[in-house]
Amino acid sequence: MGQLLCCVQVNQASVAIKERWGKYEDVLEPGCHCVFWCFGSNIAGKLTMRVQQLDVHCETKTKDNVFVTMVASIQYMVVTEHAKEAYYKLSRPQQQIQSYVFDVVRSSVPRLNLDDVFEQKNEIARAVEEELEKAMRTYGYQIVQTLIIDIVPDERVKKAMNEINAAARLRVATNEKAEAEKILQVKRAEADAEAKYLSGQGIARQRQAIVDGLRESVLGFSHDVPGTSPKDVMDMVMLTQYFDTLKDIGAHSKSSTVFVPHGPGAVSEIAEQIRNGWLQGAAGSSDLR
Repeated sequence: MGQLLCCVQVNQASVAIKERWGKYEDVLEPGCHCVFWCFGSNIAGKLTMRVQQLDVHCETKTKDNVFVTMVASIQYMVVTEHAKEAYYKLSRPQQQIQSYVFDVVRSSVPRLNLDDVFEQKNEIARAVEEELEKAMRTYGYQIVQTLIIDIVPDERVKKAMNEINAAARLRVATNEKAEAEKILQVKRAEADAEAKYLSGQGIARQRQAIVDGLRESVLGFSHDVPGTSPKDVMDMVMLTQYFDTLKDIGAHSKSSTVFVPHGPGAVSEIAEQIRNGWLQGAAGSSDLR
């Protein structure tokens, strides 16, 4: 009905190209327009003013001979003031954009190693955008944004990269574990040294207390029992400890013992017998070895 009444509707975010007798005449903005087809006028086509997106997959090779697939996302739109050039100068704008992307990517990536490609993807995207902006402006197109949205190396290369990363992390973990073990052993050694030091202090105090007690006992016994000398008292104390030792050894089945000749004889000979027992025990150990 609109064509019969010579009325044409142009939707929002669109423009229409009007021709007369096959020659460009005007660009029609959104709204209702009268196109008198009986006088040779007609709508040759329409262009959208919306931002469009084109994803370009480009396979190329890096400097270290690794094949990668670069995925570039190109966002572009028609400039309203240059709608005539956009309609008449380019028949396939997407293929034109794709060709420029291939040219820039395949001239930039081969100069970089694989790791550098990942680090410099923004620079690659900027180079693609600058080249496209210069080329497509002539045809009435504006490049809004260019993004490198994915870098896909060969599957075997990805697997190798993951293994290298895993090995590096495992090496760091091993070093950390070894360092922790080292710290633990040092702390154990320090604790053992401190414990032995404190134990030595305790033994020294214990022996000092024993000596003080024996001294007081000898002095008291000599004072209370006339005619006894300190040597007699010490002989009696040593004999008492001798029998206490034998009692303790017999009470424990798994106790470590020291060979001492069992025949105390006179009290004055106890010290000599103990010394001889140590010497005989040492000689017996040497014979066994």
